[in-house]
Amino acid sequence: MSAMSMSHLVEAIADLGRSYLEGPLNRSLLRNIENLCQSLREEKGEAAATAIAREVVNAFNAMRREEKLEFLEMLQNDFSPNPEAVLIAAKSYVRNGDIRSLRNLAQAVESPVQAFLRLLNMVPGGTETIIAMRNLVLEEIKNKPQLEFLDADFEHLLASWFNRGFLTFQRIDWNTPAVILEKLMQHEAVHEIKGWEDLRRRLADDRRCFAFFHPVLPNEPIIFIEVALTKGIAREIQPVLEMPPQHQKKDPADTAIFYSISNCQSGLKGIHFGSFLIKQVVDTISAELPKIKTYSTLSPIPGFRNWLEKVFLLKKSNELTEDELKILKEPLWFNSESNLEDLKGTLTKLCAQYLVNEKKNHRPRDPVARFHLGNGAEIEQINWLGDTSRRGMEQSAGLMVNYLYNTSHIVANHENYVNDGKIAVSSKIKKLLS
Repeated sequence: MSAMSMSHLVEAIADLGRSYLEGPLNRSLLRNIENLCQSLREEKGEAAATAIAREVVNAFNAMRREEKLEFLEMLQNDFSPNPEAVLIAAKSYVRNGDIRSLRNLAQAVESPVQAFLRLLNMVPGGTETIIAMRNLVLEEIKNKPQLEFLDADFEHLLASWFNRGFLTFQRIDWNTPAVILEKLMQHEAVHEIKGWEDLRRRLADDRRCFAFFHPVLPNEPIIFIEVALTKGIAREIQPVLEMPPQHQKKDPADTAIFYSISNCQSGLKGIHFGSFLIKQVVDTISAELPKIKTYSTLSPIPGFRNWLEKVFLLKKSNELTEDELKILKEPLWFNSESNLEDLKGTLTKLCAQYLVNEKKNHRPRDPVARFHLGNGAEIEQINWLGDTSRRGMEQSAGLMVNYLYNTSHIVANHENYVNDGKIAVSSKIKKLLS
């Protein structure tokens, strides 16, 4: 059955279920979303449950932000597991140890929020609404740490619903529907797409763009990756992004450069798709273009400048002088030859130290490094003034890094990283660290 006909069927069931609701479904009932939620929790009939779920979705989407937060806190408080029931079920399992008591314990432990969200997911627009709910939880969780319990329920369900097995892999090109192309421009998180001509360049013959989609959200990319086909490993981002002169003759490409990976759904944060996407992109390009032998990123180092200033201020490192640190705060410091001569060696070595030795929870401090190293890449080289954009200078003093995906080493690199925390590095990086 197609997604459209299934949607119509659910709508029909919801319309039929209205007659089973207690009292007329009027504006006052819509405003009282807590009563709707409680009715949904108690309702056993599919038609009535679907009708109520649709009204909950509509009511939530019509709320102001403050009301939405109150609603989420209500879910946290009123739809949590019953501690007394959990304790009784746990004692029964310890006493009996049979499958029946184990099932009763599992049922007692599972939060009623999950059953509630599964019902919302049945109706049109339910999935998008649940993602929006979780996005709001993530935005507020620092201010309201008690929402961590609710977030765990959201993440558990979304991770199963957006399992790799349910996602479709598609190439995006200039013939892709405009509604999807607009999403790319909206969600590009690494290098801003500056209008349609810029997007056209990124979808040209020497470029590739791939994305994961979910059947419930056919026009909403979940995550997408942009690739440049180049001669050799690119060390600067500006030439990759700029449109070359029409008369320029290009050498045959032998390298695929992954220069941007963007998640499109903030509410799916923490649910990992990137590693699957990169592996599938490598397989797809290898089959289409067998002359491509090297797969590398050209990646930002978003936390380097922040770490650098903290190292100097807190650790009183003697590797960077106070005057040199002041130079980095000048907007166009990189245009001065004397500045470049003084800073290149120092900053490059410090960057290698940051990427390899600086840890957070026993993993690399830099989030991009954690992502690629966890996928089995190795740190190939650090590129001086690889990104001289304003953002690049503010985040990493203009430095960029190539993470190399050597297909013969990916599995071993991944296993060593996951099991032993070992980071794969090239001889160039080892030399900087020594």
